[in-house]
Amino acid sequence: MGPIVVTASTEQELKLLISATGARAGSDVAGRPVYLGVCGGAAVYLAVTGIGKVNAAAATMALFDRFSPSLVVNTGCAGAFPQSGLAVGDIALATSEVLGDEGVQTPDGWAPLKAIGIPSLTVGGVRYFNEFPLCRETAARAAALAADRGIPLCTGRFVTVSTCSGTAARGVELWERFGGLCENMEGAAVAQVALLCNVPCLEVRGVSNLVEDRDLARWDIPAAVSNAQRFVLAFLERTASALP
Repeated sequence: MGPIVVTASTEQELKLLISATGARAGSDVAGRPVYLGVCGGAAVYLAVTGIGKVNAAAATMALFDRFSPSLVVNTGCAGAFPQSGLAVGDIALATSEVLGDEGVQTPDGWAPLKAIGIPSLTVGGVRYFNEFPLCRETAARAAALAADRGIPLCTGRFVTVSTCSGTAARGVELWERFGGLCENMEGAAVAQVALLCNVPCLEVRGVSNLVEDRDLARWDIPAAVSNAQRFVLAFLERTASALP
């Protein structure tokens, strides 16, 4: 059985997991800190990737090359679109990730990469443009855990952006375009690398804020990242020993 890799953009988003798995700092990977812990009898590498798609993709590929994991879990916080029904502190699970910025601006408005005709990725003859599916089996196990423990968990599409949406108008635009639950800055990059390398991928995020006119007084990052990490820990404890 290969180890499990857990990634997040900041150390705050991994702090609880580092403590709970007894993880200790190891050698850096791609210039980023990595901690080695144990959960459910499996080795768990906890990696701080840095913010944004480039950092996430570079770190994830380097982690895969170094550790050949059985599973990658991407976690952290996210901004939820008000139309999703999510509230600050809720947790959400991705069924797919969307590149929300990549495309072309035309006189008729924005169009996705398919309008250009160049896919982001081709695997097994399937061309992927803006959207990457995550592992259904792993997501189903996570959803079953939430149901067993009575943990509210919303599942659906996530949107990855390069620029966080700081206005309600931008939130409405992205909601109408993609119908996603929430936005983040790394998820699609991790999902794309996982799809390329055939590594099952789970993404769980806590809602730190709503996508509205930016007001930090309404945010709760500590609650968001704590709730997400507690769920990830419960998932690892239940399923790590059963991974191939």
